[in-house]
Amino acid sequence: MNNLLARYAENIFWMARYMERAENLARILDVHETFSRDVHGFKNWHTIVRLNGDDKAFYGRYQTATAESVVRFYVLDSQNPTSIIFAVRAARENARVLRPWISTEMWAQINVFHNTMQTLTSADVSLPNISRVCGKIKEACQNHTGITEGTFYRDEGWYFYLLGKFIERADQATRLLDIGFNTLTGSTEGSNASQDFVQSHALLRSVAGYHAFRRVYPRGMTPAAIAGFILYNESFPRSVVLCVREINAVLTRLKSRYKLRGGNAAMERIDEIMAALNSRTIEQVIEDGLHDYLDLLQVRLSAVTSELSRSFFGYQPPEVSQQQEA
Repeated sequence: MNNLLARYAENIFWMARYMERAENLARILDVHETFSRDVHGFKNWHTIVRLNGDDKAFYGRYQTATAESVVRFYVLDSQNPTSIIFAVRAARENARVLRPWISTEMWAQINVFHNTMQTLTSADVSLPNISRVCGKIKEACQNHTGITEGTFYRDEGWYFYLLGKFIERADQATRLLDIGFNTLTGSTEGSNASQDFVQSHALLRSVAGYHAFRRVYPRGMTPAAIAGFILYNESFPRSVVLCVREINAVLTRLKSRYKLRGGNAAMERIDEIMAALNSRTIEQVIEDGLHDYLDLLQVRLSAVTSELSRSFFGYQPPEVSQQQEA
């Protein structure tokens, strides 16, 4: 592996992950604001805390998961490592280290985005404004993706950028499906068709998949069909199977093109994920327990990151990535 790349590969990888994470959380908050207001009210905001595994940290600061407290925690709290402002700051810090590697346009865009996030106040993210703010955050993340696609030089660094993006995207999809599926299947008693539609719509919108789903399923919207679409549809850009196939293809090209000796253990972990994705139908997965299945996928995706760290980033990673605690 090129010595220069060995110094920067981790920064490129995590810059991509943090930008993907910021967009994903903005999308969730935007959809959830409409979803909870229409169906369950403020009590349902606890699902976002559960999604990120932040119960201890969140309830150490707030008594209840209201719309205001959850939005403040996940948009403005720079001490919360799962917040948008933290993710954008971390992405910007990685980009700063990467100045010799990334384009001027990439640096300028991410720097302006970071500075804009720093100016946000509680009034800016109040409920009447949260949808607009989340829209701006999503737009900034998508601008980053477009600028990177158009200006980032296609050497080893590009492959590490793609690895970070697709690992984060697959991980977030499993987490969203885990929480969203429980909402769909746990609300049948006393629910109605309108409520079920809103819940289904919210889950698909959270992964930017509503219109794509409707192309495959123009009528009907069952929990099993939605779960199968998010997990297994090979044409949907945010499906778990497409992301994992991309991870495998990118790592294969990275190793073959640049003759890298490391990465074999990561590819073995990817093979394990693909075997899990190809072994059962969605009906069988649901019958055996979707939560355990998704938890297994998350553990194996984490193992891929650990193996990449050992092979290419030059350290034995702890249980929680040093980048995530930065």
